[in-house]
This record gives sequence, C-alpha cells and structure tokens, in this order.
Amino acid sequence: MPARPDRGHHGDRRLIDGRLEILTPEGVRLALVPAGPGKRFLAWAVDMFVVLVAIFLAAWALSSTGSEAADGLFLVFLFVVWWGYPVLFEVFGRGATPGKRWLGLATVRDDGLPVGWRESLLRNLMLTADFLPFLFGTGFACMALDDKFRRLGDIVAGTLVVHRGTSRAPTPCELAEPVDLPWPLAPEEQRALLDLQERLPRLSQERADELGDLAEPLTGARGGESLGILRGMASGLLR
Repeated sequence: MPARPDRGHHGDRRLIDGRLEILTPEGVRLALVPAGPGKRFLAWAVDMFVVLVAIFLAAWALSSTGSEAADGLFLVFLFVVWWGYPVLFEVFGRGATPGKRWLGLATVRDDGLPVGWRESLLRNLMLTADFLPFLFGTGFACMALDDKFRRLGDIVAGTLVVHRGTSRAPTPCELAEPVDLPWPLAPEEQRALLDLQERLPRLSQERADELGDLAEPLTGARGGESLGILRGMASGLLR
C-alpha cells in the first residue's frame, strides 16, 4: 500500500487549460479565466461609444436651453461621465460596465473577490498611463508580457478582468468498475473525487492527464491509467 501523502496548502496556480485557480481565505476554490486583449479592447470600444453618445446628447440638450450656465454644467457632466462611468458600473454592477457585460467579462480583485471603490478608482485613474504613447500601447505591452493579461492599471490596483462564469448542467460520466480505496479518505477528499468524476467529461485531455499525474501518490499510476483508477474509486464511493 502506498504511503499516504501529507496534505499541503496550494496557493494560486495557472492551469494548462487557461484557467487560474484561486483559493480564498475562506477555503473556497475559484476557477477564473483571464480575458485576453482582443475582447477587452472590444469591451472598451463599446463603453467608449456609450460615453460619447451620452456626451453628445447632454451637449445637445444643454445647448438648446440657451442658459448661461450650460457650458459649466456640461463640463461638470463631462467630468462625471468620463471618470465616474467605469467606476460606478464596476462597483455597483458586479465588476461589469455595459461593454464588459455584453462581451461576458467582469473585473474582480486578484483574490477573486468583487472590486471596491479603491481598486476601481486606481485601475481607471491609470487608464491615461495605459493609453500612452497612443492607442493603449503601454496597456497592450503589459498584457502581452503578463500571464494574467493585466494592464498597468490592473497591476497597480490588484485586479483581473475575467470571463463571467456561466452555469451549465453537469455532463454525466459513465461509472467505471469500482476500485477499493488504498486508505480511508476524509469527507472533503471524497467530495473532490466525486467532483472529478462529474467534471471529467468537460476537461481537456491535457488537464485530465495532469490531474492523473497529480494523483500518482494515491493511485500509483500516471496519466490515463491513474484517471481510470480514480474513476473506479469514485464508483466505489457511489456503491
């Protein structure tokens, strides 16, 4: 019987199927998919269109009043919309401006929690630096060099732009021939084994093989052979 491995604590870890796995202080494991430059630029373009339309309508409405205070009111409106639009939507809209929401993206803290006033203000104040020298040159350079596609504002504020999760029904996985456990598993370990059985049909082959390799201390095998043993152990728990 193989020796039972020590239970260690694993922090953030990039997965080979493009996801980032984060363990929160409460012990909740989150799987996030960082958004690439292409989708982020499209979301920004949509938001910029919304802002420009709002500015145009405000300018037209204020100019039609003929009021001497129209110019001052317009400047106040311009400041509020330009700087307040992304911050208000990120704080009160669960991290998503209209452009991000339309593209299925959201801004979160780098620990997976929702952004607050501090993070949103910092990342949006840094937009000017990301825009330099022109057309977000600095921002795109940072995203190209960072494995989480963070622009300069994200790095300073400690935020990520990720794909919003979508719920889907679990895909059934055919039960394998039951295999006895080499030692009794704790309840959370049994839950992890059953979760693997449920998630296996949705995993890429590379990720599945990686999980099989990680379970070598338990199964005594690697890759697909190890996965087969894990499925058998999960089937044994369901008997």
